[in-house]
Amino acid sequence: MSAQPIHPHQPQAERVPRNADGIAAALEPVKRMEFLRQLLAAAPEEAEAVLRRWWCEAMLDVDPAGDRLTAAALDGTLPTTTVDELLTRRHKAGLPVE
Repeated sequence: MSAQPIHPHQPQAERVPRNADGIAAALEPVKRMEFLRQLLAAAPEEAEAVLRRWWCEAMLDVDPAGDRLTAAALDGTLPTTTVDELLTRRHKAGLPVE
């Protein structure tokens, strides 16, 4: 017999799909235009970095706490942790650490 967690880890659907359409849909109009401009101007080897950068921006735009998190990051008051602490916490919780 094996023990099963009460609340097994279920990956949630991302608030913003990791593709150009999903990112563009989540961004406010001014940011959307800049994202599309950068994506269209990017060389093929640069496109992934543009998508990654703007996906993060889009995630903040749709996060109800996004303004608070941005302000805390700019003020230097955002709590931080080390990668080792994060991996240990995920491992103890039975979450993937790959």
